[in-house]
Amino acid sequence: MKTVKQLTSLCLLLALSVCRVSCEISLQQIGRFALTPPRGWNSYDSFCWTINEEQFLQNAEAVSSLLYPHGYKFVVVDYLWYRRLVNGAGVDSLGFDVIDEWGRLAPDPSRWPSSANGKGFSEVAEKLHSKYLKFGIHVMRGISTQAYNADTPILDLKTGRAYEESGHIYTAKDIGIPEKSCAWMRNGFMAVNTTMKAGRVFLRSLYVQYAQWGVDFVKHDCIFGDDLDLDEIKVVSKILGNRRQDIVYSLSPGTSVTPAMAKDISGLVNMYRVTGDDWDSWGDVAAHFNVARDFAAAHLPGSQGLQGKSWPDLDMLPLGWLTDPGSNQGPHRNSNLNPDEQRTQMTLWAIAKSPLMFGGDVRNLDNATYNLLTNPTLLEINSFSSDNIEFPYATVNEARTRSKAFRRQSRYLREVGMSEAHALHLTSCNDPDTHNWSVEHLDKDLEQICWKETSGSNIQKHLCLFKRRPLLAVDEEVIYKQHYEGKLHLSASGGMEFCLDASPKRKLRAKESKIDSFSPCSLDANQMWELNDNGGLINSYSGLCAVVRSVEAENDDGGIRAWIATGRNGEVYVAFFNLKPQMVKISAQLSDLAKTLPGRNFNSCKIREVWSEQDLGTTQSLISMDVQTHGTALFVLDCD
Repeated sequence: MKTVKQLTSLCLLLALSVCRVSCEISLQQIGRFALTPPRGWNSYDSFCWTINEEQFLQNAEAVSSLLYPHGYKFVVVDYLWYRRLVNGAGVDSLGFDVIDEWGRLAPDPSRWPSSANGKGFSEVAEKLHSKYLKFGIHVMRGISTQAYNADTPILDLKTGRAYEESGHIYTAKDIGIPEKSCAWMRNGFMAVNTTMKAGRVFLRSLYVQYAQWGVDFVKHDCIFGDDLDLDEIKVVSKILGNRRQDIVYSLSPGTSVTPAMAKDISGLVNMYRVTGDDWDSWGDVAAHFNVARDFAAAHLPGSQGLQGKSWPDLDMLPLGWLTDPGSNQGPHRNSNLNPDEQRTQMTLWAIAKSPLMFGGDVRNLDNATYNLLTNPTLLEINSFSSDNIEFPYATVNEARTRSKAFRRQSRYLREVGMSEAHALHLTSCNDPDTHNWSVEHLDKDLEQICWKETSGSNIQKHLCLFKRRPLLAVDEEVIYKQHYEGKLHLSASGGMEFCLDASPKRKLRAKESKIDSFSPCSLDANQMWELNDNGGLINSYSGLCAVVRSVEAENDDGGIRAWIATGRNGEVYVAFFNLKPQMVKISAQLSDLAKTLPGRNFNSCKIREVWSEQDLGTTQSLISMDVQTHGTALFVLDCD
């Protein structure tokens, strides 16, 4: 017979066991997914879709040794890992994908040799797990067009055979919806009918297989924003939510996403893109400020997600060693963002609490990029700050000292007759505002191309540039005819000392981007222009058109921005951002900080600036600092 003491111990053990089981169930119900913004690496910015197993594992090794100690644990292979890298294969090609008998995608074995014999990504995931990393893959919506055309049967995981209902064996053509193909990959994928059980059975066969491979992160594309398919998101979320293993669920891309749309899906996922693709141009970085502001104002960062939390995603960080957008070659170049612009991007991503997914080749990680990615203050803000919101009370005065580039720009603008009240930009040639350029003849050999606007009955001429063929040496004539036939140099004066420059240090895209300066004339595509019949002035390098806008209109979008957040130890973070083309002095009153964070005491604050590593002493009234063009200042305040 057991003693009272033994029985008491037995009861305690039983109670602890019940408590442990109860706690485990409770934790499963509450969820532990993405409690802070996920952090990791994605292959797209440096390899596009052509990455192979060796390159991927080399980057994973570099993440493990360099970035994992700083919380970067997800390593994600981006799209088209199933597409054969052969002649004719491209982003929207058809018939080059590796699929199994059930219409499910499998890694291309020529690039992923460990996937042979139906093993999928199992060995790759196992190698990452051995380094305590998490393995992620990019997938597309619905079913592939190739599987639909082949009319592959649907796998019933319960029986291991083709799914059958009422004597009918279901196939891809029963569930695929060709008229709902992916807008940017129409030959690649289409939606499936999730109102049919067969459609849901097919999706389950996909995501259970991913889990069996050891996948920890799924980036689901062509399913959100302009391509929203809420029904498929709900089905996939339910499948992943019923799995015992943690699989972070991410949506991409996110063009035209609104906070209202995000509220419909945030509880179903762990992160979701709220922008289109972000590349390494200042225009792309600047375009994120309004988006980040709106989602923060809607209190969406850190809201309830799939078995945890969810986070609006500002896209990958195109820093370090990259390839070009849409290129199958690379990585082969450094980021086009200058150091100030890189700090601005990283600071905004951190204080807006966006996931931090690095895109550069980690094998070639330089010290400056490494220090930026691992800055302890930024990572602390990103993971543990709260009350993150745009601060609307910052004020600005132009700094007395302007950059050399700005002074040179001003000098040449005056020389060509354009006042500093106007600025030259590049934008899409579909914009009708770009069709205001025309030729003016000065003499038989000299012409100008002028920007003219009609205002009432008056025609205003804001800018004229001299039209010149490039000055060529004899041996350069062949090169010119091959590459620049019909193109023009546009000079600031009658000579050929300086030419209009679309900035060779930046990859300009179909978003408005400021042209910062004229530069010494050279045979570069960025200096080559063509005037079309519609009055559009097209740049050969970017394919974009030049437009003149008033500086007043340019600044309507806000030339400066500021953010504020509370630290977990009571500190306050304030970030200033200068979006203007010149250095400015940005200031904030402590009394205005108190308006944004009511209940906090701002009577007196000790201030440290992160990037300059300056201890700015104590203030009872004002924070103020000169901020470089496209740059940022980040303050840590300890206030009484």
